[in-house]
Amino acid sequence: MDTEMIFRALCGAVIVIMMIYYYKREKRLLSLLTGVITGGAALFIVNKYGMMIGVDIPLNLFNMFGSLVLGVPFVVFIVIMKFL
Repeated sequence: MDTEMIFRALCGAVIVIMMIYYYKREKRLLSLLTGVITGGAALFIVNKYGMMIGVDIPLNLFNMFGSLVLGVPFVVFIVIMKFL
């Protein structure tokens, strides 16, 4: 199997897990907004300043959706995948 296909399948599974996590939280909306804001900010920072560490993360639909739903861990995982 291709590494990118495995990565996308794992991200899909994690998205489902995170949606269940957000649903079960007491403060659902606040938890979701915090994840969306921090994930979006992390993706923007890595996109803008990632060239300093040799990482070029494009702002495409997959990356934006993943970082908004999964937050900062998604962005960190993308950066790690770029180095592999």
